[in-house]
Amino acid sequence: MHILLVEDDDRIAAALRPALHRHGMTTTRLAHGRGAVDHLAGVDVVLLDLGLPDVDGVDVCRDIRAASTVPVIVVSARGEVDDRILGLDSGADDYLVKPYDIGELVARVHAVYRRRRASEPAAADGLLEVDDVRIDLQRHAVTVAGRPVPLTRKEFQVLALLASAGGAVCTRNRIVAEVWGRSWAGANRTLDVHVATLRTKLGRPELVQTVRGVGYRLGHPEAAG
Repeated sequence: MHILLVEDDDRIAAALRPALHRHGMTTTRLAHGRGAVDHLAGVDVVLLDLGLPDVDGVDVCRDIRAASTVPVIVVSARGEVDDRILGLDSGADDYLVKPYDIGELVARVHAVYRRRRASEPAAADGLLEVDDVRIDLQRHAVTVAGRPVPLTRKEFQVLALLASAGGAVCTRNRIVAEVWGRSWAGANRTLDVHVATLRTKLGRPELVQTVRGVGYRLGHPEAAG
């Protein structure tokens, strides 16, 4: 996932970019707002500060929304209700007040990206298939070789996230952030239990593959070693 970070504070940008990189995201950073719309190609989510030196971030948000459907998260020290309303009314998908927890920011990034992808025409049918495993995102239903497989809500969300990644590795941090919305001391163990249960219920233990030290990916059974 590629992030456009529009942030004039060098210290904040210097701390935030490595944190995002650790969560599998790449970044382009702009220290000014003017011309931000010219940098939207290939961007998945925009993180936008409002207190920019050359132009009000609210105007930048309006320009971005007029030019693109890319998700925008306002990340600002302006925390008053009126500020948040103005940001959202200007086209932002979410609003996070500084200072914030990096885990929450990452979860919100994935959430707005997921919502935007779900609204795109290409995903209108809401169906994902890997070999004989069929995932219906609209009905929250899974079948294997035509046989319905009952999953809990969290199990379904884990499976749907892995399938949506198209074979790419999903880090543990990303899965926990998107499915549970927070992290805690036993999060990795909880995730491992859900994955083990998924493998059992699907009857395809080789489908959900472990990438040691990183996370999980969905692979084709015949390609598993």
